[in-house]
Amino acid sequence: MSHKIVRLPIVKDKSGLSRSTIYLRIFKNEFPAPISLGGRAVGWIEEEVDDWVAEKIKASRCEK
Repeated sequence: MSHKIVRLPIVKDKSGLSRSTIYLRIFKNEFPAPISLGGRAVGWIEEEVDDWVAEKIKASRCEK
């Protein structure tokens, strides 16, 4: 299985969230956690971010 790792600018673009909001939601276990890429670099598994976005869309459509 192949996983694509995306960095913060792409995660911000896909989620519509700011950097600080992303990290706050990670702390609250409300957003996918990043993985270490070595040193101070981190990335997110693109599929996890896409799934999170899809869940938010689904939840917002069901509320109405």
